[in-house]
Amino acid sequence: MGWKQPTRIQAEAILYALQGRDVIGVGQTGSGKTAAFALPIIQALLEHRQRFFACVLAPTRELAIQIAKQFEALGSAISLQCSVLVGGIPRTSQTISLAKRPHVVVGTPGRLLDHLTNTKGFSFNKLKYLVLDEADDLLKAEFQKAVDDILNVISKERRTFLFSATMTQKVEKLRRACLKNPVKVEVDSKYSLVDTLRQELYVVPAKYKDCYLVHVLNEMPGSMIMVFVRTCKEMTARKVDADEIMILRESH
Repeated sequence: MGWKQPTRIQAEAILYALQGRDVIGVGQTGSGKTAAFALPIIQALLEHRQRFFACVLAPTRELAIQIAKQFEALGSAISLQCSVLVGGIPRTSQTISLAKRPHVVVGTPGRLLDHLTNTKGFSFNKLKYLVLDEADDLLKAEFQKAVDDILNVISKERRTFLFSATMTQKVEKLRRACLKNPVKVEVDSKYSLVDTLRQELYVVPAKYKDCYLVHVLNEMPGSMIMVFVRTCKEMTARKVDADEIMILRESH
């Protein structure tokens, strides 16, 4: 994947994770938290091949999909199989994916609990690793009951990794509830940003938003771009508008 050196949180968290410790990792956006928990899990999976080996909880479907892609990329040499359980996607396709008994399941709390409750043959009775990514967001009211219910039905004999950009009182409470003698790795101050991340704010009229989006994308050729939108419906409309604007620009 072109990685030469570990980031700070990877260098510290992976060391403890390979020792079999539960880990709390606190680091800012872009610090490399996903690989910090994915690599130790893949190493353990290499040594003890098992289906439904690990579960990762994430607060959004975009993050869940991103995490799954990293697991598949890092685990490609051992043919790692991963299922993504999120809303907005038909349950049938996810049920078929679970029937193949993947090594890693990544999902949002509500949809994951739905499958644990209603999908025949799917359980985490022998789960070895649980990851709570962006734990501060997972503890919002909309997720809290589902997270509690999931913790009640999965194997207690597991390693648990909790990663977050911040360490709030709620995250500390969750730590006490589901981790055993964890080690805390904190590499950055609260709300800080990595040096390679640049933030810019454009204040534009709503009706010109698509045009400005195309302009910004054109200014960064060759870059990997992720665009966040509020709803699936808006995402579809945004794609159509952006394509139309691009055609108009090229025609002139």
